[in-house]
This record gives sequence, C-alpha cells and structure tokens, in this order.
Amino acid sequence: MGTVPALSIAAMAVSLAVCVGLPVGLCIFMKKVGKASLKSFFLGCGTFVLFALVLEQILHILVQAVSGTFFSRNLIAYAIYGGLAAGLFEETGRYVAMKFFMKEQLNKQEAIMYGAGHGGIEAVLLGGMAGLSNLLTSVMINSGSLEKLLPAGDADIQAVLSQLTELPSWQFLLAGMERCSAVVLHIVLSYLVYLGVKNKKIQFYFLAVGIHFAVDAGVVYAARYVPVLALELGLMAVVLAMAAVVYVCYSREKEK
Repeated sequence: MGTVPALSIAAMAVSLAVCVGLPVGLCIFMKKVGKASLKSFFLGCGTFVLFALVLEQILHILVQAVSGTFFSRNLIAYAIYGGLAAGLFEETGRYVAMKFFMKEQLNKQEAIMYGAGHGGIEAVLLGGMAGLSNLLTSVMINSGSLEKLLPAGDADIQAVLSQLTELPSWQFLLAGMERCSAVVLHIVLSYLVYLGVKNKKIQFYFLAVGIHFAVDAGVVYAARYVPVLALELGLMAVVLAMAAVVYVCYSREKEK
C-alpha cells in the first residue's frame, strides 16, 4: 500500500472545512445581518433528514425491490427516476415546512436561512462525513496503522484505498466545490418555494421541482460522459446564474 500525498490530505481538509464551514457561516450571517431565526435553519436541517434521508430512501428500497436491476442497466431511466424522486420529496418537504411550520414568520430572510439549513445539513452529512472519513483513513495509511488492521489480501479494500493514494490531489477539492453548488441551489429552490407559499402560487413549487429534477437528472446522466472537472464547473455556472436571478428578485422585493 502506498502513501497519500500531503497535498491530497490538504485538499481533503479544505473540502471538509468548506462542507462544514459554509453552512455555519451562512447561518451566522443570516442570523446577524438578515435577522433570521435559528428555528428556520434547524427546520431546514430536519426537513432534509426526514424527506430526503428517511422517506425518499424508503421509496428507493421499495422501487429497487420491485425493479431489480432495471435502473442499474438503464442510465436514462435511472437519471429520470432519481431526479424526479429528489425533486418531489425535497421540494414537497420545503413546501410543507414553509406552509405549516413557518407561516407566522415566513419572509425572504427566513427562506434563505431555511435553505442554508436544508443544503447545509446535506453538506455536513454527505460531503463532510465522507471528507472526514477520507482524511482519517489517509492519516492512518501514512502512519502504517491501517495496514495492521486490515485483513491480508483483501482486493476490494485495497482497490478502495488505492483511490486515496492514486487520485490527483486536486480531485479532492471537487467535493467542496460540489457542496458549494448544492448549498446555493438549495437556497435558490427555497426562495422559489417561499414565493409560492407567500403568494399562494403553486406554480413556483412546480418550478422548484422541475429545476431540482433537471439538475439532478442532468448531473447523473452527464457524469457518464463528461469529465468530472468540466461537470462541476458547468454545474456551478448554472447554479450561479440561477442565484443571480434570485438575487435580483430578492433585492426588488426589498424595495416594495
């Protein structure tokens, strides 16, 4: 077993810091500058856990039990199904949270705070935990302590660990980059759902579902054919463009 380059470990640490620091920083900023409540942040966290990590996963288990290997053999169907499930569950969760649990305090600042919590807990649980695991494993590899704990000759484990030692260092930065795009996207979608709830216009909810579906399905499909760096840069460009539009709407709403 080789060693993990110091530059790779540094990149893992940066991505981990982004995955944890970005949501915390947004929460502090919206609390102090936007005067938003911590309730909205933690409601966003709880809604993501319930709708994405519990309810949506139950659906996936049931669908897999019925479909067998169909989706694993059909990329387009898998992308459509995955994007639609994510869009419906997460945007419905957003809608329910804002309509029934934020109605007395719902405003644009609280919507942004909610989005920071919804996307932030995803960043911590998915990006942060994976980053922490990679970081600790890399330290153990370099110290020689991990090799003593592993069963000798396990090819599957060796193949997984070889990614840490062989991947170019810059690729470990992509996890943080992806989470930045995801958090911004969740804020955009939260603002759209907020507009739907506030103005009683259900079309904003369906717009959020459609955007979420398009982004998730598009990423799953494109990942098979597009280089990872180009994919992440393209995703960030699309998300930033949507964020710019939302910022304009947010600013104009302030002027009313």
